Amino acid sequence: MGELLGYARVSTTDQDASLQLDALHAAGCYRVWVDTMSGSLEHRPELAKLLDQLRPGDTLVVWRLDRLGRSIRHLIDQLHGIAERGIGFRSLQETIDTTSPGGRLVFHVFAALAEFERDLISERTHAGLAAARARGRTGGRPPRLSPDQARTARRLYEQQDMTVAQIGEVLGVSRTTIYRTLARQTDIATVRRIRTDASEN
Repeated sequence: MGELLGYARVSTTDQDASLQLDALHAAGCYRVWVDTMSGSLEHRPELAKLLDQLRPGDTLVVWRLDRLGRSIRHLIDQLHGIAERGIGFRSLQETIDTTSPGGRLVFHVFAALAEFERDLISERTHAGLAAARARGRTGGRPPRLSPDQARTARRLYEQQDMTVAQIGEVLGVSRTTIYRTLARQTDIATVRRIRTDASEN
């Protein structure tokens, strides 16, 4: 019988991990690793330590699915990786347990949905480009992306399934345009946050 090892994550030092810790300990975790950072960051040191500690037969336990994965695609990749090592996974809020037949079924459904979402995004993007070409817009790459394309670029970038160059190829723009778009979205989000903070004070 393997051990139950827990993982918790909070986004900032202002947030309290007590709720997650209490739930994980109540579930039987003998030890819990906690990261304090955004889920969008590539390297999470405590998660890396936990993954290194896990052995075949152990079960990784989280309070909620989004504590482990940045996106559905990233979550599926993480779970595939630990499953190949003979390690189980439990999410307390969603009552998913891959050590049970029902839990494994839910996991496979998630994986199918993630694949469907990725194919759908690609299909819509190609359809949009084809429509643009049909309207005669074939004179080189456009200098900017439409709002829908910008959102697609951000989603593809955060899923980390494609390089920036590949995203540019799909959307018909240069890699530099993708970088500018991502930077502009970050600047807009920062301005909105500052305005929100100012209005609350």
